[in-house]
This record gives sequence, structure tokens and C-alpha cells, in this order.
Amino acid sequence: MKTKKKSSNLFLTIMGDEKRQSLTIPLFAIFLSLIAGALLMLALGKNPIEGYMSLLRGCGLMMKKNYAGGKGMLTDFMSFLDIWTPMIFAALAVAVAYKAGLFNIGASGQMLMAGFIASITVGYSDLPAVAAKPLAILVGVVVGALCGSIIGLLKYKFNINEVVSAIMLNYIFQYVVGFFILTFYVHPVTRQSNVVSDASRLTLQNVQIGSMKTVIPLGFILAVIAVIVTYYFINYTRQGFELKAVGTNKKGAIYAGINANKNIMLAMAISGGLAGLAGVTYYMGYMASIQPKVLLSTGFDAVAVCLLGNSNPIGIVGSSFLVTIISKGAIYMNSSVGLPKEIASLITGLLLLFTACGVYIKYRLKKSKDRLEQEAKLAEAVACNAGKEAEQ
Repeated sequence: MKTKKKSSNLFLTIMGDEKRQSLTIPLFAIFLSLIAGALLMLALGKNPIEGYMSLLRGCGLMMKKNYAGGKGMLTDFMSFLDIWTPMIFAALAVAVAYKAGLFNIGASGQMLMAGFIASITVGYSDLPAVAAKPLAILVGVVVGALCGSIIGLLKYKFNINEVVSAIMLNYIFQYVVGFFILTFYVHPVTRQSNVVSDASRLTLQNVQIGSMKTVIPLGFILAVIAVIVTYYFINYTRQGFELKAVGTNKKGAIYAGINANKNIMLAMAISGGLAGLAGVTYYMGYMASIQPKVLLSTGFDAVAVCLLGNSNPIGIVGSSFLVTIISKGAIYMNSSVGLPKEIASLITGLLLLFTACGVYIKYRLKKSKDRLEQEAKLAEAVACNAGKEAEQ
């Protein structure tokens, strides 16, 4: 009994107070998901340490045993940055909507629409790089914001749940874009959309660094700026305060004189704009083309990333980094260790599951802490009474 009590006290001490739990609970969720993934690898007869190391090697965070000509650890890492970039934007999109009490499950559709419109208007043009790249970003932001605003408008005018409208729009965008690609823009060999021009592409290709040729993701610089701006907007501006007020207590915000409907529209427009940036950095950066009738998992994984990062832009950097390592390194894990790529998706799913239990974990921690405080007060009262009796 004493051992159990000591373990409980140690766990509570490690998890800390409510402020500290915003960091310790996500770390605890990561720990549980990695342990579950390790047990699964053991069940498949593989070494979990080697499995996790292969994920790092596949992302250029650890040295591989050998490399092909012109390749190296740097090339793998730059490719990792390239695919990490849209994940940061997508998670920020989910976070901004979440701050306003909205759930943007339509980031994948907004990414697709922004990437498609930017591709056909800028990607297939003859514009020089100095004009094409900024214009592609601008088109992506505008189209994404418009797509997000549709969801906000339906919520504002008709009180249609944003989850329902976002899911329906995902399907609409998926099949409308697929139709146009297969009808007008399909490549006869790859059966994907035609590749955008190098001048408009947001990832520089075959850049010579020493003896290696690598890529340079220009969008990553923009992603870092977006994290800083979003953090400042949410925490240090009046508009950010209003968004959080509406998300925390809509009726209370209205009573305080805040225009809730305006903030709902604004939150979804900003969220859509960030998703649009995710779309152009993926479809006009990492991939340079679009697979018809396919929605990226990035927009859905961004929900897990946002929850794991406590919808904090700084936390999202760390959580997106982890989730991207798992997804990007899965291919190398499969080829080097022999583990199926689906293990990575399973670990990500477990991560989301344990993260979703964060509220329950916080509740249990508070309950245990209150119980221990009551026991301490009771023990103190008993000791005090015993002292008084001894004096008498």
C-alpha cells in the first residue's frame, strides 16, 4: 500500500501543476504511444530500437549505413524539411479554428483546392521565378481563405455544424478537382496532373551543395514566419483575444460585446488561408503535381498534431516534427528493417488516441491530488489532536 502511495506521489510530482501539465501530458501521451509501438514491433519479431532508429535515418536525423551516388544525410534531411513544411501550415490551420471553438476537419480539401488553382493559374504559366513563386503563395492563401470562409458562412448564416460542412466540401473539392485534372490537365504517363514549372515550384531542385545534389524547400522559411506570426496574433492582439473568448464561452463573449459571428468568419478565413499555404507548399513544392480524386492525409494528421501541441503554435512545431518523422521515415523502416509501413500510421493513430485522453488524465491527476491533500490535512489534524491529548 505504501509503495503504491509513493508511486502515486512520484507520478503527481513528475506531472506537476496544471500549467506544467500542458507539457507533461503530451509527453506522457508520446511515451505511451511509443511503448505501444515497441510492443507491436516485438510481436512482429523485430527490434523496436532498430525500428525507431530507422525512422530517424529515413529523415536524415541519423546516418545511414550507405548512400547512393550524390546522396547523403543532408539530402534526406532537406527532403524531410520539404514534407514537414505543409504539416506545420495544416496544423496551424486547425489550431486557429480550434481557438475559436471550431473544428476544421476540411484542411485537406482546402489544401487540394488551393494547390489546384495555384497550379493552373501560376504553375502552368510562363512567368519568371521572381513573379511566379510569390504569386503562387498569394493565390494559395486567397483560395484557401475563400474555402474556409464558406464553412464559416454556413456556420454563421444557417448554424450548420462546421464538421459536417467541412466533410461535405472535402468530397466536393476532391471530385471536382479530379474531374478537371482527368479532363484537361492529366499527364498521359503518370496519370497525375501535369508537373508545374520549375520557375513556380516552391522547392528548388537539384541544388549542388559540395558533392551532393539536394532540394531546398523555400516554404519552410515561410512556415517558421507563420508560426511566429500566429503565436503573436493569438496571444498578443485584441483580435486573437476575441477569437479565444468566442471559443471559450460564446455566450459570455457576446454579452461582453464581442461580435461572435464576425470572429467565426475570421477564424475560418485565417484557418483556410493557412491550409492554402499547406496546399501550395505540398502540391507546388514537395510533389509538383496532384493525384486525382485523392485527399491527402496531411489535413487529417494535422488534427493529431494540433491536439498534441495543445493548439499552441510553438507546441505544434514539436508535435509536427514528431509526426512527420514517423510518416516520412516509414518507407526506410520498411526497406531496412522489414516492418510494414502501416506501423507508422498505427503509431500516429495511437498518439492521437492517447492525446485525446489528455482531458481524462488531467481530471484523474486533479482528483488524485485533491485526495492526497485531504489525506495530508486529515493526518495533520489527527497529529494535532494527539498532541493536545498528550499535553492534557
